[in-house]
Amino acid sequence: MSELQIHDLIPYLEGFITDKRKARLQQVLSQRSGHMRIVLENVYQAHNTSAVLRSCDCFGVQHVHFIENNNALKISEDVALGSSNWLSIHRHKHAENNTLEALTSLKKEGYKIVATSPHKNDFTLNELPVEHKFALVFGTELEGISEEVVKSADAFVRIPMYGFTESFNISVSAAICMYELSRRIRETVPNYHLSETEKTRVYFEWLKNTVQSSEALIEDFLSKQK
Repeated sequence: MSELQIHDLIPYLEGFITDKRKARLQQVLSQRSGHMRIVLENVYQAHNTSAVLRSCDCFGVQHVHFIENNNALKISEDVALGSSNWLSIHRHKHAENNTLEALTSLKKEGYKIVATSPHKNDFTLNELPVEHKFALVFGTELEGISEEVVKSADAFVRIPMYGFTESFNISVSAAICMYELSRRIRETVPNYHLSETEKTRVYFEWLKNTVQSSEALIEDFLSKQK
C-alpha cells in the first residue's frame, strides 16, 4: 500500500475510535524505538517467544526478528497478551541460510549485531556501547547462538551470574537486557525514537488492529477512490 493511500486512510480509520483511544495510541507511539531490535534464532518454545514479545511491547522495542531454521514461530496468546498486535514482527524463513539472511539484512540497514553469549571480548550490560543502533541476538533454549551468529557478531554481551546455574531462561535474559539497555538508550541517545515515516506506518497498523472489520472498511474506502 502506498504512502499516499496510508495518509488518506489514517483519518478515515480514526473516525471509528474514540478520542481517548486515539490519544493512547499516539502516546505509546511517541515512546516507541527502533534503535535496538530483538532477534530470536530458532527459539522453539511458544511461551518463551511470547514472553519476549510481551517484554518488547512493555519496553517500547518495536521490531522483533524471528529466524526460523528448524522451528516455526509459535505464539501463546495466554502469555503474549496481544502484544504481537503492537509490534513489527519480521520472519526469516525462506532463505537457504535464514540466520545469514537475517543478519545480513540488518547490517545493510545499519545495525550492529550484538550476540548474547559469554565471550572473551564481551561486554556487560552497563558497558555495551549503545550510541549506534544494534540488533540483540538470542539463541536457542539449549544451545544458545549458532556459529553463524558468532562469526557475524560485532560485539558480545553477557549478564553476570553468581550461582551454580549457567544461564537464565531466554525470556528472562531478554527482559533483563531490554530493561537495562532501553534505559541507557533513553537516557543517552537523543534520536532513539522511530522516524516519522516509521511512526506513520506503525500507527496505521495499530489502527487496523484496533478497528473492527478494518480490512473490509479499507477495501470499501479504496474502491470509492478509484
